Amino acid sequence: MNGIIHQCSHPNDEDVHFRISEEKIFADIFHYLEVLFRIIKPRKVFFMAVDGVAPRAKMNQQRGRRFRLSAKEAEEKIKKALDKGEVLPTEARFDSNCITPGTEFMARLQEQLKYFVHNKLSNDKLWQNVKVYLSGHETPGEGEHKIMEFIRSENTKPNHDPNTRHCLYGLDADLIMLGLTSHEPNFSLLREEVRFGGKKSQKRITAPEETTFHLLHLSLMREYIDYEFSELKNKMGSDYDLERVIDDWILMGFLVGNDFIPHLPNLHINHDALPLLYKTYISVLPSLGGYLNENGHLNLRNFEKYLEKLAEFDREHFNEVFVDLKWFESKVGNKYLNEAAGLAAEKEAAKEKAAAAVDEEEEDDIFETEFRQYKRTYYMNKIGVDVVSDEFLANQAKCYVEGIQWILHYYYHGVQSWSWYYPYHYAPYLSDIRNVSGLKLTFELGQPFMPFQQLLAVLPAASMELLPECYRHLMTSESSPIIGYYPLDFKTDLNGKQQEWEAVVLIPFIDERCLLAAMEPCNSKLTKEEKARNCHTECAVYSYDREMDFAYASPLPQLFPDIVHCHVRTAHIPMDAWQVSLDHISKPVDRSALYFCGFPTLQHIKHKVGVVDSCLILCVSASLFLSCHYLQTCDDVAAQVLGKSVFVNWPHLEEARIIAVSDGETKFYLEEPPGVQRVYDRPSTPPPAKVTCLFDKEQKEWIKDVQGITEYYLKRKGIVINETEVVLYGQLLTGRKYVPKANGVVELEKQWAKQVLPFAYQAVVKDIKAFYSSLACFKSLDELFPPTTTVFMVGNPYYGAMGEVQDSQDVIKDGRIRVVFSVPHEPQLEPLIQNQHKYSVKYSPGYVLASRLGITGYLVSRFSGSIFIGRGSKKNPCGEQRANVGLNLKFNKKNEEVPGYTKRTEKEWLYSAAVEELLAEYLDRFSEVFNTVSRNSHDDVFYEDDIWPGEDQNGAERVAEITSWLKSHPVSSISRASCDLQVLDAAIVEMIEEAVEKTKVKKSTKKVRVTVKPHLLFRPLEQQQGVVPDPDAEYRLFDRVINIRESFTVPLGLRGTIIGIKGAEREAEVLYEVLFDEEFAGGLNIRCTSSRCYRLPPCALINLSHGARVDYTGHKLTAIVKPQPATGGNFSSHRQLAGLNHSPRSPFVPTQAATEFEDLIANLKISKGNQQTPPPPAPPQEGDSQPDGPLSPQSFAMVNMQISSLCSPAYDHYFLPPAAKINVPHGDAPVLPSPAPAASANTLLGSKVSELVTLVCQVKLSNGLMVHGPQCQSEHDAKEKAAFFALQRLNSLGSGFPLPPPLYTGVGQIRPPHMGAVFNQQGGVLLPPQGYGPAPLWGMTVPPQHHQNQPFYGPPGTFPGAARPQPATTLPIGSHNQFIPLQVTHKPFFHKDLLGSPTGQLQGQTEPQSGKIHQQAVNSDLSSGDSTTTGAALHTPPRQTIPATGHTPGSASKRRQRKLAVNFEAAKVSES
Repeated sequence: MNGIIHQCSHPNDEDVHFRISEEKIFADIFHYLEVLFRIIKPRKVFFMAVDGVAPRAKMNQQRGRRFRLSAKEAEEKIKKALDKGEVLPTEARFDSNCITPGTEFMARLQEQLKYFVHNKLSNDKLWQNVKVYLSGHETPGEGEHKIMEFIRSENTKPNHDPNTRHCLYGLDADLIMLGLTSHEPNFSLLREEVRFGGKKSQKRITAPEETTFHLLHLSLMREYIDYEFSELKNKMGSDYDLERVIDDWILMGFLVGNDFIPHLPNLHINHDALPLLYKTYISVLPSLGGYLNENGHLNLRNFEKYLEKLAEFDREHFNEVFVDLKWFESKVGNKYLNEAAGLAAEKEAAKEKAAAAVDEEEEDDIFETEFRQYKRTYYMNKIGVDVVSDEFLANQAKCYVEGIQWILHYYYHGVQSWSWYYPYHYAPYLSDIRNVSGLKLTFELGQPFMPFQQLLAVLPAASMELLPECYRHLMTSESSPIIGYYPLDFKTDLNGKQQEWEAVVLIPFIDERCLLAAMEPCNSKLTKEEKARNCHTECAVYSYDREMDFAYASPLPQLFPDIVHCHVRTAHIPMDAWQVSLDHISKPVDRSALYFCGFPTLQHIKHKVGVVDSCLILCVSASLFLSCHYLQTCDDVAAQVLGKSVFVNWPHLEEARIIAVSDGETKFYLEEPPGVQRVYDRPSTPPPAKVTCLFDKEQKEWIKDVQGITEYYLKRKGIVINETEVVLYGQLLTGRKYVPKANGVVELEKQWAKQVLPFAYQAVVKDIKAFYSSLACFKSLDELFPPTTTVFMVGNPYYGAMGEVQDSQDVIKDGRIRVVFSVPHEPQLEPLIQNQHKYSVKYSPGYVLASRLGITGYLVSRFSGSIFIGRGSKKNPCGEQRANVGLNLKFNKKNEEVPGYTKRTEKEWLYSAAVEELLAEYLDRFSEVFNTVSRNSHDDVFYEDDIWPGEDQNGAERVAEITSWLKSHPVSSISRASCDLQVLDAAIVEMIEEAVEKTKVKKSTKKVRVTVKPHLLFRPLEQQQGVVPDPDAEYRLFDRVINIRESFTVPLGLRGTIIGIKGAEREAEVLYEVLFDEEFAGGLNIRCTSSRCYRLPPCALINLSHGARVDYTGHKLTAIVKPQPATGGNFSSHRQLAGLNHSPRSPFVPTQAATEFEDLIANLKISKGNQQTPPPPAPPQEGDSQPDGPLSPQSFAMVNMQISSLCSPAYDHYFLPPAAKINVPHGDAPVLPSPAPAASANTLLGSKVSELVTLVCQVKLSNGLMVHGPQCQSEHDAKEKAAFFALQRLNSLGSGFPLPPPLYTGVGQIRPPHMGAVFNQQGGVLLPPQGYGPAPLWGMTVPPQHHQNQPFYGPPGTFPGAARPQPATTLPIGSHNQFIPLQVTHKPFFHKDLLGSPTGQLQGQTEPQSGKIHQQAVNSDLSSGDSTTTGAALHTPPRQTIPATGHTPGSASKRRQRKLAVNFEAAKVSES
């Protein structure tokens, strides 16, 4: 708990301006506990332990830390700030020393924690099945050790389950030791991510939602320790015991120092102390006849032998410095490094010679003499003794070994002495810890300090306000008998360490007797309230009891409400109830084959272990793989796993459903209908398997998958998986969902992700029994939907509405549930979406800013990043110190930007007007820096003397002036954001808040009572957490959503608006930033005026806007793009940016895989009454995956179209499915057949509407301009080409979708046939002079040298209705990527000439013959000469139905692509 308290009260001690209220601290602590509870999901016990009074051995470390942090460092920081002229707040800063037992702050916190527990148990269903233990600051002992006492006591019970799972939260590294001492197999540690080496001034993350948590699995660590000492197995045979080796490993960890004893001289972890300890242990243990640590009892005989061997390190270390000492002596002329120590040692030796009763032979070896004197110097300088006698060294050895034994007892059996402590700041040399095997080590338990006694023992005088007033003079009065224990000035000694926090604080140890004697006269002056704080209390256990019902008063009613109905039962645990005997031994581990999900293990797969660069590396051997699986082929593997569930991502096993198997040449895949995700685990239901051969492109993708898997395992897990022969493609398990069956029965079925990921077969585990947490399971609709249950609608109408189940006994037999839904009035955001460009931050390329500022684009790019200035000059640099004087607004390597200032696109960085103003001020203040950087553009570092060469110029002062100016600017406090994050600007968010507030005034919520089919209802249940309520939901910015997660920070049923979308590698890890309609406790402040935002995954939301979009009763169809995980190369987060929709204002999200195009085109194919209904879209082909680069407008318009006569021969081949391509000889162009007979054309005229009606679609841009497409016979083609032309128009405004140049320079200007005016208004076609996709309207033929797989683009200016090339419009500055949804309408046209023609002029297309693909696009010139009609295809080759295995949206094997989202609004058909 103390880590949470510190995190929530003083997150950044470097910021001397930081102030926080006590109420805010309490609220943040409550919120942090809630988040941890949801992360851990406890099933039986939730133990909250606050540090109480610590043992005396710990107090010395606490005292040193409080003196250093509060007394010294805080004063220095405040002084530096005042010296700089900074104005500090008048409020008192939070003194972190108040987080000590006995202070008023801790007493108030204890009351708040009691309230928090009562509130959660009474009102939160997730907490009601758990016992909550609260051990506060009044209960003696460190928090983590109080928890371990409870675990040990549970372990002693006869009915204890050895497979009980534990998760311990805390920041201390010694939690690893504590967890291992329990010998529990399923033990994990949870802690926040700690980044070393970062800037102290860097803003720390305080919100738990924005914090990266790490989970350390001790189950894995136990196995790695086993491998570390595997050499002992061969030497010891059956005497080898892993549990005893783990005990000795814990002991060796104490030798490098901890909170109770100092580290041994020259034994530092960063100087390879641990490998030395382990190597020595391996060499000594086989000869000892036992172990060092026998369940917390130190075997002194074995330990002494181990130290004797380890002591050789002392001589080896001294041998390294011996040469340096001799050189030093030759320079200073002294025989010893420390002359005083040397002379004292000589006198002592002389006295020993004279008085020695036993003749002791002197060592003549100069090395040994120097070694002894070297150690004597250490003791005299460090410990301050005048004479280093044998008695002194023996006492040092005894104290140190006694300390090791006390620590072992403390970790294995609890406190054995409250008063013992190590009485020195430094430890003895290893070679001086001798003759310890005969020591008798006993401890007297004693009593813990009272809280006020500890306060006086650990606090510095600067924190005396935390003490009762009657004690304060003892810290400051000159007449105080203990004034010497509170020095105002003291020294620190790094003693070989590197970090300041590791330094030894040289302050005197408190004498317990003197302290208590000085406090005695003051005890009678304590107030009643102070006496109540100065006591010890028992641990309390709370549980939910429905029978209990009483009112609980809030200790802070202005912030937290009273609990009107409290249902909590309280019991108290005696302080000695959890003590275990010293001879207690943990029960043996149950090593059954049962796998506990979430607790990884290295079992199940054969592997080898090796050491690479001092790191333990696991190797999944290919030979082991082959022998284990009997040289199985891809066919055998597919027969075993296809359609079944296996465990992937070894050793962190996750369940997945395998949908495809491939060896790089052949692929076996499931042929399932869309939306079906079955597991075929019964012999009676074989999987619908198909097989296909991979072509070059698919083989390259397969190789990329293999490379990505190999790199991921090596870099992230330290595992070499060797050669991968077979790759499995699977969908991970996301959760379980109740599915209604016949006769009112419901079953809890597994749900699988849509995203398909590749996995190496040799790292897959089959046929193991997995244990999942058991929860209450419902069997029928009655149990799943009892009255008063809260549910959500996932069908239309009332999509996403929250409702309450009513009595449904009369309709449940018919498979219906009666629900009353609440349907509130929604805010109108459409005007804001249409006009968002008015409120958005305008971004411009760097060259635009450069032209305005009169500088080069290079300087804009350079100064917006990092600029380093060093001391001295380039020729004569002084030291390594460098100052960063750049604006730090963009971070290429970290892929981060600063919202409101910079924005990254695929090709370039864009900058706002705020950057221009900042650069202008920078240029005005420090123009000399710009001049130097401009002249030396190739340098990485610039130097003060080169920038300010004058003698009267002080470069250091100028650099300090620049850095001070930058820190004072508001931009320095703005947090960065990932470039993967699509966001709405703060101004737009503010407008959304205003729209929501206007809606609240109406308060028009209506109640609707309906009977609903149960599959359209979603009930928030813990069993269904992780399951997306509507897997088909599409998300984008501005969408309205509702929270459907219960017992969460966000209240259930609260509605909001999406203002940001953060991509991820996996679907489940995508996060949406939601601005909710109401404030709530724990809400985040994300670009809004109040704490009403939160980041939520898809499983926590229902998208209300998606329900409106799919409600076809509104006659509105929307082609939209679903946000998918951001992927780049295999298993990398690198993203490919595209310019079209990459805007913080854009409501669309960039995606990256071919299936989005297929969904888009599918949405365009609207069947009408006078058209033939197209067949259902087949599953996407793997061969249809898009190229890696961003798509051009032509590719966007043409991709995934059905093959018809609308395509030129080149495109005919380009879009053929693989099955059709097999029949085309490699390198041969498609053969053009002779024209089909007229009878074939006549067959096309069976439908009068399709032969007589042509459609033209128009696109309305945000600036009011209309872009018209060509005339087409089908609504699909008309919309598709209108979207394509709109893309060309948008290309003149954005920075994405560059059109490629003409491929054939020898082809002259292609003029289209004359086309009459399409629309009455002037300027019907508003397009720039750019190329177009190969449309057949103009009778073009492909040049003979054109390659069959290469797309063809016409030269600029050749588009319908273009009389002559038009100059490109000038790009308004700052208008890049300012796009809104496109409104597309369509109008039909009837060709009178065609109506009068009996057969028309159309020619059909022949079917493929003789293994060749024969297709022809024939143009027909109409007699009127003012319009053009294109024939339809007689036959389209069928597409293979192959699932997109490994290449679906979000697949790690595909790079992000960019798509356009277009709203197609249904319009009335009218004649013209």
